Amino acid sequence: MQMERNREAFTLVELLLVVTIIGILAGAVLVNFSGKADEAKKTRASQDIATLSTALSMYDLTIGGFPTSEQGLKALVENPGVEGWKKPFLQRKIINDPWGSEYKYVYPGSKGIEYDLFSLGPDKQEGTEDDIGNWDKEQ
Repeated sequence: MQMERNREAFTLVELLLVVTIIGILAGAVLVNFSGKADEAKKTRASQDIATLSTALSMYDLTIGGFPTSEQGLKALVENPGVEGWKKPFLQRKIINDPWGSEYKYVYPGSKGIEYDLFSLGPDKQEGTEDDIGNWDKEQ
């Protein structure tokens, strides 16, 4: 009399095959998305700079000039003691760049425009290749 086996479970080979296939698919997904986080941070910094530039333009139109370097970007959310300042030029408090550093503002600008507004980028050092500023053509 031959005993019949009840086959209700997966074999070890089948399980290893499924795990291998999932690993291959996960690896392919990681390869496709690697570097996207850095690109997203750079895009966010560029968009923040564009938003801050718009607020600085509104400040200029309202007050008749840009904030000084000493007043900085804080002048967009708090009255620096100038006549004509009635309400904040930004809806939200100034945030840091995606790498946790404050956005830098220098007036007058040294890059051939009225002011310099920039992020130090991932290396957090001024004057390096990864700085993202209002002088970039990508904006």
